[in-house]
Amino acid sequence: MNLIRRYVDLEGARVLDIGCGIGTYVEKLSEVSGEVYGVDIDATRVQNGKAKGLSVAVSERLPFADGSFDVVLLNEVIEHVQDDAATLQEACRVLRPGGHVVIYAPNRLYPFETHGVYLGKRYVFGNIPLVNYLPNVLRRRLVPHARAYTSGGLRRIFRDLDADLIVHTQVYPGFDNIAARSKAVGGLLRAVFYRLENSFMRAFGLSHFIVLRTRGQSNG
Repeated sequence: MNLIRRYVDLEGARVLDIGCGIGTYVEKLSEVSGEVYGVDIDATRVQNGKAKGLSVAVSERLPFADGSFDVVLLNEVIEHVQDDAATLQEACRVLRPGGHVVIYAPNRLYPFETHGVYLGKRYVFGNIPLVNYLPNVLRRRLVPHARAYTSGGLRRIFRDLDADLIVHTQVYPGFDNIAARSKAVGGLLRAVFYRLENSFMRAFGLSHFIVLRTRGQSNG
């Protein structure tokens, strides 16, 4: 959340988390924001969530009026939705003028496919190397359940949005699971890879990090 707060004022903001799951980020954002809501297509996850303000909805047809929010978050979500362009159009629609869309999305240049692969009908879980470097037709056959994006591919989607690109970079993993087992190892990995984020090697990071600002009179 610290990275988001470099570019977006969350204090007292009205926030929507699209693809909220059980509401982990909704709870976290509620510590600093005014009103936080979450939507997810998975009714079971929403029902099992403990956070307030969760509901079931399809990202391409959000049940909110125009200009309802200050910030919309899509954290590793657009790769899974049926229509990523329509989802982003809806995210912009429900934002006030000058509101922000914050996006994390898988990077096609990351050397590992983190969603696992299908070998025929058999699913293989884990970080599978070099899948993202295959031609589109082969990658889609192995990973039909998740997209990965090049910078150019994302910017082609953004072209049709009524929003301006504020920041677009790439980030490496936070290594939270490793840090939970060993603070020393986790700290070392973070130090190394965070330095890469400040070099040309950021192009190979795990995820794109993007902030868009909707057009209009307000730039707050």
